[in-house]
Amino acid sequence: MPICLLDNRLTFPHPSMASADGLLAIGGDWSGPRLLLAYRSGVFPWTADPITWWSPDPRAILELEGLHVSRSLARTLRKKQFQITVDQAFREVIKGCAAPGHGRGTTWITPEFIEAYTQLHLQGHAHSLECWKDGQLAGGIYGVASGGFFAGESMFHRVNDASKVALFHLTMHLRERGFALFDIQMLSPITAKMGGINIRRVEYLKRLARALELTCAFGDFHVCACTTVPEPEQ
Repeated sequence: MPICLLDNRLTFPHPSMASADGLLAIGGDWSGPRLLLAYRSGVFPWTADPITWWSPDPRAILELEGLHVSRSLARTLRKKQFQITVDQAFREVIKGCAAPGHGRGTTWITPEFIEAYTQLHLQGHAHSLECWKDGQLAGGIYGVASGGFFAGESMFHRVNDASKVALFHLTMHLRERGFALFDIQMLSPITAKMGGINIRRVEYLKRLARALELTCAFGDFHVCACTTVPEPEQ
């Protein structure tokens, strides 16, 4: 199936038209309306030159009621060695996600991504959750919210377990706020261990449509209120 070439019209082809590896379209721009339309359509960008838009099948999600907490992570959470905030250092978080890390020399998060998502954050659509230790940013996660849907884009850590702690608190935060769908796009070793699963794209799109009908506020408070640590998985 030929890949759609986007122009300046604000539209996307249906995700079912994506290639076998999930590539749906090429082109378009980084405007806020286009990015929001993409997420609300089950689509996300992955490269900047050229801009490519993807809708893979299967799609990875993290069930908000199915979070797995290992014994080691539960111990870390009970130590409360990290201070958790929301939307206090969005640009620093996305730059942390873009920086080379252990086992990776480069990432897909280019300066174009950083600028576009920072603007989306200033417009109230993109959010971050930060983990601090001794006053320094130790890790975090960012993504895009719409209705009762949250798309987790990337996370990072500079201190052991900081990204896992961030994912735990974000999941609890979304649950408390009434969100219905936590999209993680594709499974990673960390998200798989913490309960991430793959579902078929057709099921994902149905769940996305239901989630978008909800009215959920990500939250404008500064300190995340999720403090209860569940019992670890046996």
